Amino acid sequence: MHTRLVDAGTPGAPTLALTFDACGGPGGSGVDDALIDLLEREQIPATLFINRRWIDANPTVTERLVASSLFEIGNHGTRHLPLSVNGRSAYDIPGTVDAYDAAEEVWVNHETLSALMGRPPLWFRSGTAHYDEVATSIAIELGEQPVGFTTNGDFGATAGPTQVAAEVLGAPPGGIVLAHMNQPAGGTAAGVAAALGRLRLSGTRLVTLSGGGGTRP
Repeated sequence: MHTRLVDAGTPGAPTLALTFDACGGPGGSGVDDALIDLLEREQIPATLFINRRWIDANPTVTERLVASSLFEIGNHGTRHLPLSVNGRSAYDIPGTVDAYDAAEEVWVNHETLSALMGRPPLWFRSGTAHYDEVATSIAIELGEQPVGFTTNGDFGATAGPTQVAAEVLGAPPGGIVLAHMNQPAGGTAAGVAAALGRLRLSGTRLVTLSGGGGTRP
């Protein structure tokens, strides 16, 4: 599911949404402190998709992010599975196996985030950002809007800083960049930092998926 923001901005002031996934689980529960510090220091609005396993591993950091007015928090699922009603896999990760399993993948973390935030999350991105049509409908019925991306910003946190910067700068006006905040050894933080100067020159407004922020980097 690839998605564009509704508001692409104007020719002199395009918008761009930076979104960062925290996937959790074995090898995926790290914290990219350099990235979080960069976003906070430069006052860059972003939408953070947080998985239940990452929350369990990082409760203090999660509370800090939830409390920040800079960030919008989205649901990244409970077990970080592709959302499916027949077990369809993506990137060799098996998906949820039926409608009940798909609903549980959304709802368990929905309740966790609702308790932490005092309100339900608006956005859902499944593990791998893959969905089938029935599972998408289930997420919507549970009150969350499934969202994908237009630009793969760091290729699962495997890209180096130069490639990350190029992907961010190549995103279309009104685009959604998907990157990661759970792999501190990756090039994401340095790549985003390297892109900021060019974004400033272009007048790009960085916003959350809900349109909040709008500050220039």
